Amino acid sequence: MRGWWQELAGLVLPSDCAGCGAARPLLCGACRGALAGAGAGPVRPEPRDGGPEGLPPVYAAARYEGPVRAVVLAHKERGALPLAGPLGAALAAAVSAAAASAPRTAGGGGAAGELVLVPVPSARRAVRARGHDAARRIALAASRRLRGAGEPARVAPVLRLRRQVADQAGLGARQRQQNLAGALEVCPGGTRLVEGARIVVVDDVVTTGATLAEAARALRAAGLWADAAAVVAAPSGSFTRARC
Repeated sequence: MRGWWQELAGLVLPSDCAGCGAARPLLCGACRGALAGAGAGPVRPEPRDGGPEGLPPVYAAARYEGPVRAVVLAHKERGALPLAGPLGAALAAAVSAAAASAPRTAGGGGAAGELVLVPVPSARRAVRARGHDAARRIALAASRRLRGAGEPARVAPVLRLRRQVADQAGLGARQRQQNLAGALEVCPGGTRLVEGARIVVVDDVVTTGATLAEAARALRAAGLWADAAAVVAAPSGSFTRARC
């Protein structure tokens, strides 16, 4: 008997692989392998000048191209919810790389090994249009994957938008920074949910790093510090070493 996720996949996905179009349900082996995170490592957002001020170290699991890009967009824009599992596996690999490599910040604390994944919040209008919050869904899948591997992890969606922002598509690095400046804040009561833990800000894709930098700034404004940021994918040229 097919599982519930396969039934759901049949409603929102074609019978072909969401990554390459091969005649396989959900994902073929090659596309699933591209999201396995074997090459997870540090990235430097575009333009490669270190990124915006306040950006924590960023780690990605895969290059944002070809099948990986297709899978990210199928999940985010077309509501292919079963793809959160493979995308979460990729994000978990990036989080693990970040946790192993990123130095502890001066404000860090908490029990050794404790990880709190803080997803970048989506605008309410985007959530309504898509029918789900892609970054939060992938973060939850990643935390389950990490716990299954014996690494304590949980998700704390403590960030929210404090004002409307323009669509980022088509904006350059400086324009994105200006668009997002001061746009995020920690929800009332959110500080106590993550205080003392090792925080990793998470999202699906990084380009200029403006969104991740703003998330880190909002946390600092509440007396919290992000040790690192982790994403599923980043542009090919942003990887600082050829591992994936």
